[in-house]
Amino acid sequence: MCGIVGIYAHAPVAAELYDSLIHLQHRGQDAAGILTCNQRFYVKHGLGLVREIFSADDILKFHGHYGIGHTRYPTAGGYNLSDVQPLWIGSPYGIGLAHNGNLVNYKQLADEIRYQKHRHLNSSIDSEVLLHLLADGLDQGEYVADDGSAYFEKICGAVKYIFSRAQGSYSVVNTIIGKGLLAYRDPHGIRPLVFGERNNADGSKDYIFASETTMFYALGFEPKGDIQPGEVAFVNEKGTLFRRIIEQRQFRPCIFEYVYFARPDSTLNEISVYRSRLRMGQNLALRWKEKFPEIVPDVVIPAPFTSNTAALSFAHEIGVRYSEGLYKNPFIGRTFIMPDGKERSRSVRYKLTPQKTEIKDKKVLILDDSIVRGTTSKEIVKMVREFGAKEIYFVSTCPPIQYPCYYGIDIPSRKELIAAKLSEAEIEKYLGVDKLLYQTQEDLVEAVTRKGNHHIERPCMACMDGQYITGNINTEKLQQLENIRTSERGE
Repeated sequence: MCGIVGIYAHAPVAAELYDSLIHLQHRGQDAAGILTCNQRFYVKHGLGLVREIFSADDILKFHGHYGIGHTRYPTAGGYNLSDVQPLWIGSPYGIGLAHNGNLVNYKQLADEIRYQKHRHLNSSIDSEVLLHLLADGLDQGEYVADDGSAYFEKICGAVKYIFSRAQGSYSVVNTIIGKGLLAYRDPHGIRPLVFGERNNADGSKDYIFASETTMFYALGFEPKGDIQPGEVAFVNEKGTLFRRIIEQRQFRPCIFEYVYFARPDSTLNEISVYRSRLRMGQNLALRWKEKFPEIVPDVVIPAPFTSNTAALSFAHEIGVRYSEGLYKNPFIGRTFIMPDGKERSRSVRYKLTPQKTEIKDKKVLILDDSIVRGTTSKEIVKMVREFGAKEIYFVSTCPPIQYPCYYGIDIPSRKELIAAKLSEAEIEKYLGVDKLLYQTQEDLVEAVTRKGNHHIERPCMACMDGQYITGNINTEKLQQLENIRTSERGE
């Protein structure tokens, strides 16, 4: 899972790309990069947080009125500077790319590029394959001099070529030197890509494409919905916007965006993330009252911050006081997306401090958005127990996660997933809680899709139900993908 942004404006865009990456920092903390262009590329990459990578002097050195940015959370490749996006290639024209998602046929495509086309791949990430596919598509046919409708036809042909070759999830923003800004989304719409406009005093318009709407208000952009599954959007150098749906398949956006990854103030696929989380808490509370009608906790506390919204509605539904009984240090990163299990466990105590007045001698219900590996949840329970809780109940707004995700979440193997190894009774014992309750898959889908003009047939829930919606992912393919991920981590 990563954060991407592309901006076309009538003024230099570097500062706004930087601000956008700050708003997308929650989607990736390992690395970040910015690329702008006029008649050449201006690029800077770095490892770490956005504010650690870029200085005010750096921003002044960028030129160009369109560009792209990226925050990285690795799900493929290593932790090397060569794997940090945006990536770029010099021919044709000069193309920059920022990608959110994962290709499940990356190895096959990479081998074709290396051994059949005899090209060098400079990184170990699947995003570079998308860059080469786009370059191949744009290199086909006759040269198109203008950047208007004729060139948009060429772009549509190039993206259609990508759709025919790339299997997996991909939301992408590109810069093309001398042509403009391009954005497209895979035909299933697995990863999010939203769109906004900003009106200027002279009647011209600026455009933004991003993983979330989090920066729109701050930058003065009005949300205009989503880039649709299989859609191409292109803003040429004159500021003319072209859009076309090239190919659509069953719309299957990732449900984990609503559970955990997206910021609550985002709207994705015409659905408010905040409202969907309220409904998750409500549905889970109804299930709690049905399964444990005789058990009433004294207090409901969230595992902050992504669970706060659902915990609030859960407490309201069962008529119990909501309390932020765990204080979170905002300067510690998100433990789920930390690469090392020991680091995740250690950082839980760094970032969370139980509040004794809210816990001691009370029956405490802890609500978390999900239980993935179980290490974080177990550490939270242990801390609450140490602060004097009389009983501890643990509920998750997400159903059991039993399968790896190959569409953008860093869950490389089943052996890491507690629900793939243990029954619910065994997980309850492992966590050390008095009661454990998971959301059902049906209730989660209902919570996300209850409201909004979203046209979602069914969200992607491969990590929960094992239904992989792209590519031929059978048992052999799953093992191959798991081996690649494990090898990249040096495990």
